[in-house]
Amino acid sequence: MGLIVQKFGGSSLATIDLVKRAARRVVETKRQGHRVITVVSARGHMTDELLDLAGQVSGAPPRRELDMLVATGEQQSVALMAMAIHALGEPAISFAAGQIGIFTDSQFTRARILNIDPRRILQELEQDRVVIVAGFQGVDEQDNITTLGRGGSDTTAVALAGVLGADLCEIYTDVDGVYTADPRVVPEARKLPSISYDEMLELASLGAAVMHSRSLEFAKKYRVPVLVRSSFQDGPGTLIVEETQEMENVVVRGAALTTDEAKLTLHQVPDRPGVAATICEHLDRHSINMDMIVQNTGEDGLTDFSFTVAKSDLPESLAAVEEAAREVGAKRISSDPNIAKVSVVGVGMRIHTGVGAKMFRALASADVNIQMISTSEIKISCVVDAADGKRALAVVHQAFRLETVGAPNDTATATGWTG
Repeated sequence: MGLIVQKFGGSSLATIDLVKRAARRVVETKRQGHRVITVVSARGHMTDELLDLAGQVSGAPPRRELDMLVATGEQQSVALMAMAIHALGEPAISFAAGQIGIFTDSQFTRARILNIDPRRILQELEQDRVVIVAGFQGVDEQDNITTLGRGGSDTTAVALAGVLGADLCEIYTDVDGVYTADPRVVPEARKLPSISYDEMLELASLGAAVMHSRSLEFAKKYRVPVLVRSSFQDGPGTLIVEETQEMENVVVRGAALTTDEAKLTLHQVPDRPGVAATICEHLDRHSINMDMIVQNTGEDGLTDFSFTVAKSDLPESLAAVEEAAREVGAKRISSDPNIAKVSVVGVGMRIHTGVGAKMFRALASADVNIQMISTSEIKISCVVDAADGKRALAVVHQAFRLETVGAPNDTATATGWTG
């Protein structure tokens, strides 16, 4: 008898009929002889509706109170799921995250899990109950309710699977697996049977909306097999594991597009040691993550320092950058929220050359100008104008022949991404 964690997203629970459908999946799994932990998100667009209410009350609601408010969405879902499972004749019990010891730091609206006490869950599993847990939330040392950021229910599910040594973590969502690109943008994108943790982690951080990137960090750390499946149809889905067949023979496995970032530039910054550190420290004090960072070659003792942040962090980032600009003596600041980032990912990049040249040539052939470039061992990302984003993704997908899973990719075979 195995232990399976099943997570259902908001779209999978949007109506009462869908709640009942999810409950039937849980019961079916339990009756196959497995112990089951179910993690649920807020139903439908509940979180957005709650945030809208907060915005009607205050233009700048305190983050602590936002967490108190939006956490109620998941608490509604756990109770309804428990009722639905009971109605099918199986015992179930629902919990808010704080009731089962999911402890986080105190970074409201973007908290990180510090520790999980599994004792209460194990006690309930021993009583043959389905344990239903509110995703996306926890409590800090002062018993304040915290939330993990959008998509945080994935993190809850995979973290529980890791701590409890689950045999599998199933992510039920509104797509049927991981694709070579977002099929809403690239219709010829293909679904993958499997993908590695490293590739999926990169893709998730680059705009692939199937899974939360922090959940994949837990999956990799605890080696939790994760299966992404559709809530609305039967099918094998996509398995996320440590290694996949043909691993490094696949040069590029997927292409991704994100449009939720903004670019900031400090112009004519003194070109001396310590300036970059000072700028980054100001952003860090505001708990703002910087993504791509480019510092131009200095001229006449001055340089430009550019970086990207989440678009939602732009107002706070501007305040932090203004502080930094005064301290380091930058001449002026500019920002651009109208950017997109197109990326390619594949572990095969570690041993194959020419990926950058092929990507840049594809963008040039489509008359797409590159504003910034960043690379890692298995990723190349380019910032382009937002108006060029979808076109850039399509031409890059075509350049690496990702529309034909397993077809030659000049130096190897190409497959790739998430939907």
